[in-house]
Amino acid sequence: MRTAAHPDHSPAAVSADLALRGTALLERGLVPDALVLVSGQDIIWSGPSAHAPEHTAEDTVQHEGLILPGLVDLHCHGGGGVSFPDSTSSQEMLTAVLEHRRHGTTSLVASLVTADGATLRDRVGDLAQLAADGEIAAIHLEGPFLSVARCGAQNPEHITAGDADLVRELAQLAGGALATMTVAPEAEGADAVIEALAEVGAIPSLGHTDGSSAQMTHAVALAGDQLRREHGRSARPTATHLFNGMRPIHHRDPGPALAALDAAARADLVVEIIADGVHLDARTVAHVFALAAEDCVVLVTDAMAAAGMPDGQYSLGSLDVTVTAGVATLTGGTSIAGGTAHLLEVVRFAVLEAGVDLVRAVRAASVVPATVLGQQDRLGSLEPGRRADIVLADTDLQPVAVLRGGQRVDA
Repeated sequence: MRTAAHPDHSPAAVSADLALRGTALLERGLVPDALVLVSGQDIIWSGPSAHAPEHTAEDTVQHEGLILPGLVDLHCHGGGGVSFPDSTSSQEMLTAVLEHRRHGTTSLVASLVTADGATLRDRVGDLAQLAADGEIAAIHLEGPFLSVARCGAQNPEHITAGDADLVRELAQLAGGALATMTVAPEAEGADAVIEALAEVGAIPSLGHTDGSSAQMTHAVALAGDQLRREHGRSARPTATHLFNGMRPIHHRDPGPALAALDAAARADLVVEIIADGVHLDARTVAHVFALAAEDCVVLVTDAMAAAGMPDGQYSLGSLDVTVTAGVATLTGGTSIAGGTAHLLEVVRFAVLEAGVDLVRAVRAASVVPATVLGQQDRLGSLEPGRRADIVLADTDLQPVAVLRGGQRVDA
């Protein structure tokens, strides 16, 4: 198994490094007697079985491959043939949640897309029910306060100026489940939206922007200041799928992406990246991890209904999507319209294709997004006291079995 950060790839060297770095990851092949003890919904101990205390654990988890924490996806529009923006009931939406859960995403933030106010209210209400039932971790609104020039697979007809009152209304309908919202820094009223998001306990996520470097830097600073004042889920804003839906970097016009990378290097911003081999080149993924500060990169799927499904015709909000060879694009156009991968596949690409260190890639899909959500005390690691969300994978990062809250997830 190849990991970029280890010149010595022997099991002893890698396992020693993992232990020293305190990772929430146990490898049966690297730590031969790894063990996780589960009681009820919680992990009560993890480590080498030879060091395990006397216990009355209800379940003991051992595995011949990799034992990973349950993954946390901050940005997902659907899967299993179901789209959150297009479903009309929470029960239908649950199909998409379970598609990703079976593949190791034990905590999922359900993402909507730009739509009219009435549709957003209806969809948020359905997702709020799933959040109340504990089926999803939170809700993400991708729009409608975006750049028409960088709308991607968002319907430009429904993109509007910032509306702080709508933010507050949707947050109330979400019942505390609104975790993050994408806003373009240059959008009219963007500052008021950023302030309202912090006020309601949600994270501003800066993206789908044609703005300048200065506008991105201003928005990062404002969001950080507001989150610290309002004690939101995280003290740092995020960037929605870095590079995608952003004006490209040019040496005479650095644009928002370079400013976002700079902020991530200062640990002022957490950047999402879609490392699926479609949205970004492998070397771009590697560069982002090399430039960003520790725990300032989150791996996401941006998955739409076609995740786990064959090629064909799908919908994303009010737009038609064609999936060919696993690549989703707007029907009749070239704009990428979301991803079709599961989060563990994204981790695999980051490690095996981009050469990202295994530990850092896993953290970027587990403990880092859990921290963004303010749920790091329950999700994202195998430490005692965390919910027993566990992924058993082989050494090629293919899923073998999944536990959520100590319960086996049906394949």
